[in-house]
Amino acid sequence: MALTLVSSQHSEPAGCSASGCGGNESALAHLPPQIRDKVKDHPCYSEEAHHFYARMHVAVAPACNIQCHYCNRKYDCSNESRPGVVSELLTPEQAVKKVLAVAATIPQMSVLGIAGPGDPLANPERTFATFRELSDKAPDIKLCISTNGLSLPEHVDELCRHNIDHVTITINCLDAAIGAEIYPWIFWKNRRIKGRKAAEILIAQQQLGLEMLAARGVLVKVNSVLIPGVNDHHLEEVSRVVKAKGAFLHNVMPLIAEAEHGTFYGVMGQRGPTPEELQRLQDSCAGEMNMMRHCRQCRADAVGMLGEDRGDEFTLEKIDAMEIDYPAAMQRRAEYQAGIEQQRQQLHRRGETVISLDALRPQRHRSRPLLVAVASSGGGIINQHFGHAREFLVYEATALDVRFIGHRKVDLYCSGSDHCNEEESTLQQTIRALNGCEVLLCSRIGFAPWEALEAAGITPNGEHAMESIETAIAAVYQEMAAAGKLAITAPIALQRGA
Repeated sequence: MALTLVSSQHSEPAGCSASGCGGNESALAHLPPQIRDKVKDHPCYSEEAHHFYARMHVAVAPACNIQCHYCNRKYDCSNESRPGVVSELLTPEQAVKKVLAVAATIPQMSVLGIAGPGDPLANPERTFATFRELSDKAPDIKLCISTNGLSLPEHVDELCRHNIDHVTITINCLDAAIGAEIYPWIFWKNRRIKGRKAAEILIAQQQLGLEMLAARGVLVKVNSVLIPGVNDHHLEEVSRVVKAKGAFLHNVMPLIAEAEHGTFYGVMGQRGPTPEELQRLQDSCAGEMNMMRHCRQCRADAVGMLGEDRGDEFTLEKIDAMEIDYPAAMQRRAEYQAGIEQQRQQLHRRGETVISLDALRPQRHRSRPLLVAVASSGGGIINQHFGHAREFLVYEATALDVRFIGHRKVDLYCSGSDHCNEEESTLQQTIRALNGCEVLLCSRIGFAPWEALEAAGITPNGEHAMESIETAIAAVYQEMAAAGKLAITAPIALQRGA
């Protein structure tokens, strides 16, 4: 069945590069087919899939069994986008009703996760009651869980009984002295334990849980929060060890430490890492481990594509008012997702997933890397107005490839559909967020922000609207290199793949 595919923001998907919208697919090529099949439509485990598929989280787990200095769980909050924040706490029955409504409305929703706002395994009855119902009523949806790992070993059998084959463990350290700086206490065997002893127990449980899951064939993603001056020097070792114990993917995330969030680190003035610091650490870990670079640090009730949140469309009140023919909706959903896969295959066959930079290969020792920011609302194409972007995707282009390296969140610059808000402070914040980028690709941009970006050394470019992101970046790189704008005076000693 031929379908016109649109993202949840009504944009048509287009081609990705040979590296699979940022490199993840080629990194997975060595995996057995059954493993690749598990991740091909999982937006958190596959970089390419996150351009095409949506996820949702249900907030059924309010309690937590540890305290982290970077966490402040907020309930009934719609103004923050970070882990631990929710607008509505749900019962398992309400959660299942919400999942079915979202699945019927957003056909590209492929994954349901429980990630809080506390820890799912500190609320096992509520968590597994939700999974039991969903396994029966929506068997096509992948089920995932995200945990701090303290109670993980005792629940591995139950997780496997529900066919949960994607588990995320947050592991911030292997050294108890570092752990004592991150975790003030844990609640373990009916006792509150503090300091180094608490960290020792938590670390041991996390490592045991990881080993048990890997032995059962469960795909494990490890999340680590990069905290400058605390664990930044230690996360390379974490990456090496968790890979050796069977972790599939490592997601190093920046600390969110703004004081207004009310976390201990925020109140005490602990800074978060710069984008450059985050990229350097991710690159250092990448030699040992597959790295996730497209994480958006989602809310515990997030709905939609990564980078967006449609949760306010699915409040309990609004769901109660919906009239949905579920059998028909599920049929449309199956057809829609089959169409996504058909289009992805067509793009690969047509070679739109291949970036040809052969003409530049002789120049690779004379051309430096280029950072490019992209405004995109999904589908792997350049389809967003500069003024409508709440985040920019950042890619690094060289004469050898184009790779996705992360995203930069910004405040909304444009307040209307046709005209941009001329507030200087917001624009300057966006320019600071894009530090290091030399080109910005978007579908449209106003004259005032164009001038400001150029003055800051960032060249706006709207000529590649509705084109594949990585194909457009390759073209821009080739044009700039041919014009001598990327020339360097000394050879690049270590280029990837050289």
